[in-house]
Amino acid sequence: MKLDILAIGAHPDDVELGCGATIAKEIANGKKVGIIDLTRGELGTRGTAETRKEEAENAAKILGVSVRENLGFADGFFVNDKEHQLAIIKMIRKYQPEIVLCNAIDDRHIDHGKGSKLVSDACFLSGLIKIETSEDKKPQEPWRPKHVYHYIQWKHIEPDLVVDISEFIDVKMKAVMAYKTQFYNPDEKGPQTPISSKNFTDSINYRARDLGRLVGVEYAEGFTVERYVSVNSLFDIK
Repeated sequence: MKLDILAIGAHPDDVELGCGATIAKEIANGKKVGIIDLTRGELGTRGTAETRKEEAENAAKILGVSVRENLGFADGFFVNDKEHQLAIIKMIRKYQPEIVLCNAIDDRHIDHGKGSKLVSDACFLSGLIKIETSEDKKPQEPWRPKHVYHYIQWKHIEPDLVVDISEFIDVKMKAVMAYKTQFYNPDEKGPQTPISSKNFTDSINYRARDLGRLVGVEYAEGFTVERYVSVNSLFDIK
């Protein structure tokens, strides 16, 4: 299955938090989108790998993605090496996305920055013809995405581009809140974490609203880029 966009996150819920509304918007526009989670989030203070799996499946249905896979890397301990790069290269060649969305280049959780660099490196390596991979014993063709964009997470990072998500903020919030064990839930009696507070849940909305305000729309999601963004005309810029 060829995808238009492949969104990759270190943990189940990274994609929803970072670019869930952008994904929902592109799907509504007829694009095929898939999600790859690098880890099962098994080190999370709340919930388990099993509950996280169920929550990720529910969130995927809400967003309407075509496929969601989990690579089972070690939460907190995966590294940017040949083994991990090849696992991601196989996914890139399998789905042949035009665009890859991945973790923030720097963030509070160490896996986010690591995941960002790992995926970026794999996107480059995936285009090299002398790196041989296979799926179901069949050789895969080299494939390099045209664009790699990094969504913004916990830390405030100035975006290089923003997407108007005004009509899809509710879908994003519904997908985020599918992770019932992770985010604010007054009925959840487990230990409290920085992301389980009502303050954090509220911040998802008001940060998107503030970013939207800065570009003249109601809500927006921001991304950083790895190379210059080009347009055919100055009038293409909104």
